[in-house]
Amino acid sequence: MTTIALYNIKGGVGKTAGCVNLAYLAAEEGKKTLIWDVDPQGSSSYYFNIEARLKGGIKKLIAGEGGLEANIQPTEYDNLWLLPADFGNRHLDILIDETKQARKKLKSLVASLQGEYDYLFIDCPPGIGALSEAIFASADFVALPTIPTTLSLRTFDMVQQFFVEHQLDPARLLAFFSMVDIRKNLHNETIEKYYKHKHFLKNYIPYLSTVEKMGTRQAPVAWFAPSSYAAQCFRDVWKEMKKKMGA
Repeated sequence: MTTIALYNIKGGVGKTAGCVNLAYLAAEEGKKTLIWDVDPQGSSSYYFNIEARLKGGIKKLIAGEGGLEANIQPTEYDNLWLLPADFGNRHLDILIDETKQARKKLKSLVASLQGEYDYLFIDCPPGIGALSEAIFASADFVALPTIPTTLSLRTFDMVQQFFVEHQLDPARLLAFFSMVDIRKNLHNETIEKYYKHKHFLKNYIPYLSTVEKMGTRQAPVAWFAPSSYAAQCFRDVWKEMKKKMGA
């Protein structure tokens, strides 16, 4: 099983859209795929119209109250399952910071899924702290959707530095530009500058109304608009990401 955490310090960068669509594409290829929605906003869960069965979600799981299996729910799509979030996840940073075994517990929960799924996608909340550090240690790869602006790129540099300082392998970082507006010179110049950067994919996700429609359709782009430019962009990103991961 390959675990991919979709993460960024900043919110509003297309993280959940990336998670939902890339996971859907993996499932479409016939791979057994699970999305774990760790973000208390529960956006991935909303896109699939699924609510948590276990109130307190991951908080109770980390506290040792049961395993993941009873809380995983099927989506309406073949080969795609979801472990939904709830608002109780907002206290996770405090729980993990105060509980000595919490980080190991998160890693063991991920390990318990080995052999059950081909891919695990983790939709992470924004910010950086004990939870994100635990997820970094548990995931095989950390994918960072990044808007091609100065402040967004600054957060990428911060994550890269965090990996170095905590002796985490920076080769596990995979970044791709999202919400790209090709009408903006800054976006074009930034993409050109980072085109050969070792951590950045060459393909990117444009800022398109089709992606925004995920909220009203509550579905992945490749399902409700399979022939759209947006769907093709997600397919290109997924194809390149798989190559980077050696899949």
